Amino acid sequence: DQMPRPNEGLSETYGDIGCPNGMARIDHYCVDRYEASLIEILPNGTERSWSPFFSPEQRNVYAVAISRAVPQGYISGAQAQQACQAAGKRLCSNQEWLRACSSSASYTFPYGNIREWGLCNDSRSVHPAVSYFGSSGDHIWNMLSHPCINQQENSLGANDDYLSCVSSEGIYNMVGNLHEWTSDPNGTFRGGFYADTSRNGQGCSYRTTAHSFGYSDYSTGFRCCADAR
Repeated sequence: DQMPRPNEGLSETYGDIGCPNGMARIDHYCVDRYEASLIEILPNGTERSWSPFFSPEQRNVYAVAISRAVPQGYISGAQAQQACQAAGKRLCSNQEWLRACSSSASYTFPYGNIREWGLCNDSRSVHPAVSYFGSSGDHIWNMLSHPCINQQENSLGANDDYLSCVSSEGIYNMVGNLHEWTSDPNGTFRGGFYADTSRNGQGCSYRTTAHSFGYSDYSTGFRCCADAR
């Protein structure tokens, strides 16, 4: 019943030239350096961090990319799109996302072509829902929005926990940690998450298309893109 807010007091740093705060520049566009977290705007106009372990539902939130933050899970593609737009950004297209992940050299992983387990948050051996609920029964797959799943040890990491999982342009955690929604309205998220970065493709090529844009669970996150100025 608690709602931890581990990102309270954190803020974005500078962006690359022509980019908003927290963003790296790639050619003509900008990409969040880190997986996104959320800021909530309260009815009185004040702001506070939103808990990354709970769906934002219909709350007034916008996206930020902060180095030490725990990124937002439990978010649908539609909610992620709205959060990016509220920040003056947008969800990345599939092409933009792939270019940011694989660097100009078209690597399989952000750091190169050879997988190195543990550089990214990609090597949890037990499914997090199984470990939390203590069961592999069919009933647990209807409870994937439980806020405690991503609060277990060796599960979701903060944005600065895996600093070797970085592209040549300085973009972090595009493989592992959380799935990341793209702008495909039919529903596509990419990159895998902390218990699977290979079932639906290796590293940057990982792609899930089995869910609608309105789907969410503990593993779904996002980052934003923007046109460079």
